[in-house]
Amino acid sequence: MDKILRIARKEFAAFFSSPIAFIFLGTFLAVTLFIFFWVETFFARNIADVRPLFEWMPVLLIFLVAAITMRSWAEERRSGTLEFLLTSPVRPVFLVFGKFLACLALVALALALTLPLPLTLSWLGNFDWGPIIGGYVAALFLAAAYIAIGLFVSARSDNQIVSLILTVVVCGIFYLIGSSALTDLFGNRGSELLQLLGTGSRFQSITRGVIDIRDLYYYLSLVGLFLVLNVLSLEWIRWAGNAGNASHRWWGFVTGLLVANFLAANLWLAPLGWARADITEGHIYSISNATRGYLAQLREPLLIRGYFSAQTHPLLAPLVPQLRDLLKEYEIAGKGKVRVEIVNPADDPQIEKEAGEKYNIKPVPFQVASKYQASVVSSYFDILVKYGDQFEVLDFADLIEYKASTAEMSIDVTLRNPEYDITQAIRKVLYSYQASGQLFSNIKQPVTLHAYISPDKTLPEPLVGLKKSIQEIAATLQKEAGDKFKLSVENPETNDLAKKLQEDYGFRPMAAGPFSPQHFWFYLVLQSGDQVIQVPLPENLNKAGMEQGINAGLKRFSKGFLKTLALYTPPPPPSQMGRGMQQKSFDVLRSALSADHNVVDTNLEKGYVPEEADLLIVVAPDNLDDKQVFAIDQFLMRGGTVILATSPFDVRVQNGFVGTFYSSGLSDWLKHYGVHIEGKMVMDPQSTAFPIPVRRDVGGFTVQETRMVNYPYFIDIREDGMAQDSGPMMGLDQLTVNWASPITVDDKLNENRKVVKLFHSSAGSQASDKLNISPDVNLPNAGFKLDKPEGEKTLAVMIEGGFKSFFEGKQSPLVNAVKNKDDKKKADDNKDDIEITRVLDKSPDSARIFLLASNAMLSDTSLSLMSSSMGTRYLNPVQLISNAVDWSLEDRGLLGIGGRSHYSRTLYPISAEAQLFWEYLNYGLALLGLGIVWLLQVMVRRRKRRHYQQMLAH
Repeated sequence: MDKILRIARKEFAAFFSSPIAFIFLGTFLAVTLFIFFWVETFFARNIADVRPLFEWMPVLLIFLVAAITMRSWAEERRSGTLEFLLTSPVRPVFLVFGKFLACLALVALALALTLPLPLTLSWLGNFDWGPIIGGYVAALFLAAAYIAIGLFVSARSDNQIVSLILTVVVCGIFYLIGSSALTDLFGNRGSELLQLLGTGSRFQSITRGVIDIRDLYYYLSLVGLFLVLNVLSLEWIRWAGNAGNASHRWWGFVTGLLVANFLAANLWLAPLGWARADITEGHIYSISNATRGYLAQLREPLLIRGYFSAQTHPLLAPLVPQLRDLLKEYEIAGKGKVRVEIVNPADDPQIEKEAGEKYNIKPVPFQVASKYQASVVSSYFDILVKYGDQFEVLDFADLIEYKASTAEMSIDVTLRNPEYDITQAIRKVLYSYQASGQLFSNIKQPVTLHAYISPDKTLPEPLVGLKKSIQEIAATLQKEAGDKFKLSVENPETNDLAKKLQEDYGFRPMAAGPFSPQHFWFYLVLQSGDQVIQVPLPENLNKAGMEQGINAGLKRFSKGFLKTLALYTPPPPPSQMGRGMQQKSFDVLRSALSADHNVVDTNLEKGYVPEEADLLIVVAPDNLDDKQVFAIDQFLMRGGTVILATSPFDVRVQNGFVGTFYSSGLSDWLKHYGVHIEGKMVMDPQSTAFPIPVRRDVGGFTVQETRMVNYPYFIDIREDGMAQDSGPMMGLDQLTVNWASPITVDDKLNENRKVVKLFHSSAGSQASDKLNISPDVNLPNAGFKLDKPEGEKTLAVMIEGGFKSFFEGKQSPLVNAVKNKDDKKKADDNKDDIEITRVLDKSPDSARIFLLASNAMLSDTSLSLMSSSMGTRYLNPVQLISNAVDWSLEDRGLLGIGGRSHYSRTLYPISAEAQLFWEYLNYGLALLGLGIVWLLQVMVRRRKRRHYQQMLAH
């Protein structure tokens, strides 16, 4: 080893004895920075990663490595020093390894000089360092393989130019084997085989942040293969002119054996998909403990079947092996409970028929183009997750994310967050299957149904029958649950129980009508340990509705059942008034929530939330009346969670942005709970840019172009503006809030509740009540002045604890107003048509309000605007709501792995001047790095000169 290192030091110093080392380093840095900032347009791309740094690395290293290896042996042969080296006491294998390490050290130095790029730019965004580390590891191993090839080619030629050209050709062949130019001509299996042989495709696999032992060994096998051939080439030169003998044959045998072993080990390692390290933040390409927790709940075999065609779109083809490796991890983690199948439906008509008829999986036509023609390919790219009789299908749109580049009309496609998508599907089929089975299988502690009901003689006739129905339902549940369920019926009118119920739950006597002198009690409460859930009376006071309400309450004690969400969205405008108006839609939100919950649409007009609802989501409420407010209030009083997205403003997107004042009907209700939404919109210099079409007159012609404008009403929230330790914000590192209003929380009214400010604007923000919110690109700062910073503005809060009802001491708005005595007489005569006047005055401590002060943040229009701005599908606001739902319903397994998509990491908003600063800073740091290398080289040279002078003096 000492001899190898001495040779390496001598060769490394030889690079700096001439300008070749500085030419290599300078060219490498110049080309790298040019590609990063100019070709790949880092700032316009607006993604917080340095993937462009490694995008061209496999091609760039071909030419640069060829330039430094071309003289290694060719120059020795040309100058006649090779014979001297081969006849010296140093063995050829030491010479080969010494030159190899010297070249590798020079490449490592070049890569080290690029480190300031990710280090400085990490100040501009939340970078995932896993792919960055993987990129440098991949570049070093790739360079080692190229160097080994270059040294072997140089040993076979005495002409440096010929060596340069042949090295470029051989390395280029290894790169092209796995490139899309060749793999697009074959099906999935053929292209995957070629990708296993390609240096570029292996490189991309590591740069995504997964260090696979198969990829590393592939490069090491190339290194070993060509270094062995290099040694054999030198031995051939030594044997020149000599007759063949046993030693020559022994060298050939050993070389052939080593080459065969290098190649065979790749085949042996190929099935080992688990031998890898996922170094991405959050381990995007590996399964987490949360996933293992869901797999541990399996009681029946789970089937995961991947439907992948042999021929598919070129951008989807590289994703197939990634999904296959991940699915195999599910199979291993399932410990025999998970079966993974990968099929091509086109190969088996029976499978294709089953896929279409049973699972509605059908091929999707993709337009593909080759060098010579364009065509349409119908292919499968779907994953089926099946558990018992429940199944979910994920198609390519569910699994991928893309980033469009308007400058080059190109699209980057990658897997969005495969573990989250697959585990989400597993959770849904698991819960759906369990919902049809034993209700009490996942309830840990016994549950008691407390029925606080007056004697039959004081109850209205319909409630007497309902009381008997409750006893029948309880008897059935007791047979099913055994010791896990019991019924306790108590008369609140005895033993001061009524006073306790009023203090603990806000219960008070009911009446059969507004003028009825008869008062009674009829409340149901489910209790397990410290958890209390109130069961509402069914609308029709029938047994079926009562059973549904009790079962819905019981499911809230279990983590193994599919939850039901009640969703309110504003009704469409009347047809006579809606002409020219854009209807606000929330289909993306509804679709995302439906992915793993039952979603029930409700307009709240009947004054109650559906009995089966576990959580209520109210988005952009529009002039809610007393009944609708009462429904929200009483759901909260039952200990439920209410998620609100509302603001005093609405914005219509039509030939620009038109702001209007907006009444939700919830203003007084929110003030009662110590929350006030100001009648202003927040403007923040830390904002998100979006494209605006602009028309210009050029010589009498009108030219339309698109400009990116920083719009202060699109507030860009980053980690420093989020309460990231709170559950709803987990997994999110960026959030754009559209047309939001500031929230003020009354600390005195909420002193006994838990208040969490989920996110806020930056310190430079201010609030405005102006309705003129359309940007004007012809004016500075798009026509908006932000010269009066007012500090941070709270935009979302969570309040948890006990609440006193807004309707405390008031008559229920569900009771029809009686205007005169005749109406009273009619009500008294109609004994069967009763109206229960029940108002819950107080909530348990489990009640919770989430408030987002924006009507538009979750709308399809806003999400579409942000998607067009970022060039990718933008779903972070929807992910926020999903997190809030899971956190509220105590189903928090997916919280840690959601919201981790690649393209959701955007750069912090910075000005054009700041972009220039960071760009030129990196140019300066590159020159500084070269200067430091030059100074070190001068210092080493002077030190050697003094050393030799001292030797001569003695």
